[in-house]
Amino acid sequence: MLKNVAALLLDEVNPFELGVLCEVFGLDRSDEGLPVHDFAVVSAEGQVLRTHAGFTITTPHGLDRLEEADLIAVPAGTHFVDREYPEAVLEALRRAVERGARVLSVCSGAYVLGAAGLLDGRRCTTHWRHAAELARRFPRAVVEPDVLYVDEGPVITSAGTAAGIDACLHLVRQEYGTAAANSIARRMVVPPHRDGGQAQYIQRPLPRTPCDTVGDTLAWMDRHLDREMTVEQLAAQAHMSPRTFARRFQQETGTTPYRWLLRQRVLLAQHLLETSDETMDTIAGQTGFGNAAALRHQFVRSLGTTPNAYRRTFRGPTDLTEVA
Repeated sequence: MLKNVAALLLDEVNPFELGVLCEVFGLDRSDEGLPVHDFAVVSAEGQVLRTHAGFTITTPHGLDRLEEADLIAVPAGTHFVDREYPEAVLEALRRAVERGARVLSVCSGAYVLGAAGLLDGRRCTTHWRHAAELARRFPRAVVEPDVLYVDEGPVITSAGTAAGIDACLHLVRQEYGTAAANSIARRMVVPPHRDGGQAQYIQRPLPRTPCDTVGDTLAWMDRHLDREMTVEQLAAQAHMSPRTFARRFQQETGTTPYRWLLRQRVLLAQHLLETSDETMDTIAGQTGFGNAAALRHQFVRSLGTTPNAYRRTFRGPTDLTEVA
């Protein structure tokens, strides 16, 4: 059972991510029949730690407190992506996993687990901005940049900031059942479970690639996303043969015309869902998907969530009108 929880802090820790751990595991909610944990904040680098927000945190607990923890949680911090970590911290994490404890990272806290070798051969995630660097720095890790969290027991990793809440509630649900997780989520005024993954939060601006020969065609494609397009039509637009056009397009954009179009159409759909009250069929027509069913299919494939769920997430309820 999950009884003893330690939040492992390094210098310049992020207060919000630490706060998530304190809120889920550190509060006494026994009056509501909810589990109580023996919770401690542990410093890896002295009794006084700086936060990236400019204030300090003091704790009497050092690394020896980790030896009794059932769960060690590592919140994010400034410069975690490129800093080195004390060997004593890494060894304590390895020892914990060897004796059967679980470890959890929030956002860039995954880099600490990676440095300890705990991501090797495991699926994992972190904030989408840091995912590529995590994969580069720890090539034996299987980084999944689009998900909110990954449970590869005994190692749980979560994406940026609020995704730590999702991972913590997942652990509560796993240990104590749905009712306990729902009760804590209700107290925190957050959903007990979120659909989709962090792909829906990733900014995907129009690629700024050096396109010597297909640049004008890209601009034309972007202006006419509502139209049906074939490679033959695009090649004629670029005054090339279809084979030459397809080869040049791949060389200069790193993808195929179909994938490029799909990405831009999903981007436009996201924008329309965020900023308009148009129906799904209207948005499907404006983005070249044709109908609401096709829009939904491609939206779920690309972002892991439905258009309606996306609209609810990115627009407050008072901003929404009834849409089909």
